[in-house]
Amino acid sequence: MTPAILLADTVTRLGGEHAGNVLVSGSHGGIIAAAYAAQARVRAAIFNDAGRGRDDAGVAGLAALERIGIAACAVAHTSARIGDAADAFAHGIVSTCNAAAAAAGAAPGMRCDDAAAQLRAAPWSKELLAFPAESRALLAPASEGRSPVWGLDSIGLVEATDAGAVLVIGSHGALHGGDPASALPVAARAAFFHDAGRGSGDANVSRLPVLAARGMAAAAVDFRSARIGDARSLWETGAISVANAPAAALGVAAGMRVRDAAARLR
Repeated sequence: MTPAILLADTVTRLGGEHAGNVLVSGSHGGIIAAAYAAQARVRAAIFNDAGRGRDDAGVAGLAALERIGIAACAVAHTSARIGDAADAFAHGIVSTCNAAAAAAGAAPGMRCDDAAAQLRAAPWSKELLAFPAESRALLAPASEGRSPVWGLDSIGLVEATDAGAVLVIGSHGALHGGDPASALPVAARAAFFHDAGRGSGDANVSRLPVLAARGMAAAAVDFRSARIGDARSLWETGAISVANAPAAALGVAAGMRVRDAAARLR
C-alpha cells in the first residue's frame, strides 16, 4: 500500500496509525521530538526548524534520525506556524533535510506538501532513538513559601503533580493547532517555554496570553540563548524574550535570566 501523509500538531500525541507513514508535525525538529517520532515508527517526518537557534538544536533531530535511517526535513519557522501541522503542510517551505530525505527527493526550498509526497518513497526503518537522559529533572527544590522548579524537556512530560510548581519546559510556546486548551494541562504557579524564533505575529509564543487569561505567569526564552527541547539549557543559559502580563507584574522582563525570573515567580 502507498504510505499515507498524516498531520499531527505535536509529536507527543502519535499513535499506531503513524507507523509506516509520513508525518507532517507542528513540533520542532529537536532531539526529543525526533525520539517521539521514531517511537511511533514513522517512515519519514517533517518538523518546524524553530529558528534553528542555539547549537542548531531546532533541527538536531534530523541528524539523529539519519543515523537510524529515517528520512526527515524541517520547514522554516518563518514559513509556517509552529504547533500547527495543517499550516506547515499548506504553507511550509523546507529549510533543511537529512541525507535520507534528500535521497528520497526532498530538498530545501521545496513546498512542504511536495516534500511529503516525495518522502512516501523513503525506506522504512523501524529503529528507535533513546530519549534524552533525565528528560524531567528537579531544578530547585521546594522550600518554605517557595514552589519547586521542575525542568521538562517536553510539555508531554507534564504530570498532574506539577500543579503549583514553576515549570521550565523545553517545548515551544505555541498553542497546538491554535487550541487554547493546549496551553498547559495543569495549574502551575508559573511556566517558561522556548520562543522558537517567535514566528509571524508572535504565533510561537501564543500560549502566553492564554495563560495570562488563566491568571498564570508565563514567559518565553530567546531561541538564541538556549537549546529548544532542553530544559537544562533554558535554566542554565536562557534569557527571557517576552513575558505575559502576570509575569511582568512580578518583575519579569525581557533580557532577564530564566533563573532570576524563576526566583521572582516561586
